[in-house]
Order: sequence, then C-alpha cells, then structure tokens
Amino acid sequence: MAYVAGGGEFNRDTNYINTRITADGRDGYPVEPDRYRLIVARACPWANRTIIVRRLLGLEDVLSIGFCGPTHDERSWTFDLDPGSLDPLLKIHYLRDAYNKRIPDYQKGITVPAIVDVPTGEVVTNDFAQMTLDFSTEWGKFHREGAPQLYPEKLRDEIDEVAQRVYTEVNNGVYRCGFAGSQEAYDKAYDRLFTALDWLSERLADQRYLVGDTITEADVRLFTTLARFDPVYHGHFKCNRQKLSEFPVLWAYVRDLFQTPGFGDTIDFVQIKQHYYIVHKDINPTQIVPKGPDLSNWLTPHRREALGGNPFGDGRPPGPTREGERVLAGHGAG
Repeated sequence: MAYVAGGGEFNRDTNYINTRITADGRDGYPVEPDRYRLIVARACPWANRTIIVRRLLGLEDVLSIGFCGPTHDERSWTFDLDPGSLDPLLKIHYLRDAYNKRIPDYQKGITVPAIVDVPTGEVVTNDFAQMTLDFSTEWGKFHREGAPQLYPEKLRDEIDEVAQRVYTEVNNGVYRCGFAGSQEAYDKAYDRLFTALDWLSERLADQRYLVGDTITEADVRLFTTLARFDPVYHGHFKCNRQKLSEFPVLWAYVRDLFQTPGFGDTIDFVQIKQHYYIVHKDINPTQIVPKGPDLSNWLTPHRREALGGNPFGDGRPPGPTREGERVLAGHGAG
C-alpha cells in the first residue's frame, strides 16, 4: 500500500500501471483463461476486494491467485507463505521482480493487488479500482452460473457516485487519519471520516445494500474497510470516536455481508493485524500486535433480512472456498 505524506496531510499516490485486460485485448492483454495470475495479500483492503470479486464471480478456474505474506519491508511484498518462499507459478520471492520485468528499475510503490502475465512474468496492472470493474465487465464470458451482477449497467452511475465518496472519505479516509503529520491535518481527517460514516449509517438505515436490492461493487468496496475498522483503524489509525460495533446500522450491515459467502470467508484477521502493527513502524515502533478485539460477535444475528433484498438477486452464492485458498483455522471470526 503506497503512501506519501506531505505538509501534514496524507496523500495517496494513485499513478498506477493502468493497462487493462479486456475482452478485445485493445491494450495488448486479451482475457484468456490460465494466462494471468492475481497477486494479493489478505492483509490489504484493496487486494481483499479482488479476492472477494474473483470468488463471487467464479473466476477461480481461469485466473489463478498468489498470496503474499502479511508483512514486507521497503523493497517489496514477498511470497514468504509458499514453500521455499517462492510463488509456485511465477518462481519469484519478491513481487518487485514482476514489476521490474514490466518497467526496469520500477521506482514507484510495489503494491497489491497486481495481475501478472504469467508467460512474460510482467505485471499487467496494479490499478485496483479498475481491476474489479473489469472482472465484472470484461471477464463475463467466464463468470460462473448464478454469479451476481456486481456492476449492472442500469445502476453504474449511482454505484460510481457512491463508490467515489466511499473511496475518498472512508477507504482512504482512515489512512488520512492514521498518517496525518500534524494535529490540524488529523483533526480535519477525523471529522471527514466520521461525517461519511454517519452518512452511510443514514443511507443504510432503511435499505439493505448501498445501491439497489442486491450486493454490488459499492458494497465490496466499503466492506473491506469496515472489516478492518475495530481490529486496526480504531486504535492504530486513531479513528476512535466510536468502534464500528457501536454504530448499530453499520455494524449490522457489515455482519450481514460478513456472513454472506464470498465476504467473511476471505477475511484473515490475524494477517490483517500483523500487517498494520508490524509494517507501520513509524506509527507502532514496538511492532507489538494486539490480541483483541474479541471476534466472536461477527457471527451474531444481524436481522438485516427484514429490509428486503437478496444478496445474489436471481443468482446463487458461490460454493465453498477452494482448497489452498481458505483462510487458516483460527484466523477468522468465531
């Protein structure tokens, strides 16, 4: 997760490698089964989106996935969870190697998610926002039967509008708090974040999902930040007006999603906490990882069904998570 701080205010570097994998291959990268590898880290909220969408749409058969470990140094994310600390398909230890294959001596942040062209070993894109939209639109030929419409054409304008506010004020808002370089910058960021969370609480008070009556891209984008709120952002990033579990509407909403196949079964709370508390030494110089919070309440009844709607519309949920892609026992909720 690349970040730069200047003048006290956090500014995210959003200059990504933005070539796209498309059905017509107009950027030189056509959608093809077994050609590309999605590289993620379970700890990262931006990467977590791609894990969720790939699973919801059923792209496991055509797009392989590689998992980096939860920690890294200034050089790169690494494949230290794999035998020999090498990605089994790409045969590299540092994700940086795939970036340098595409752009020699790549100078920007080595971020996840990234999609690598396996034959060349080069990163195709690390543009996380476009990536999941393309999974919905460009990879449609390979969606599973019963896959949800996460980016339906008739709702795209509203999804885009809501997702943009979620990104600037919430997804990025927690980082704006955590990496503020002055009291003034922090105070401003804190107020912006909780203004947005109050707005979301009002919006979701009488509708089950952010846009329409099924899960969409907007819900995926909000979920990954909310899932990390109490374990990390509340304390580590000083987003502490209240815990998420003290927002009645948002707490019920995120539990509803967490208990929906494809969402909570991608969340590894252990790796999430290890990443933030160990990697961010400027914020947590002791690198001590907190034991809490208690996670058993994620599985309690949410009662959001009373608002109507159906997570998958006319479709159906994905099947069980595949062998080799499951969150380790004891790393989830319950």
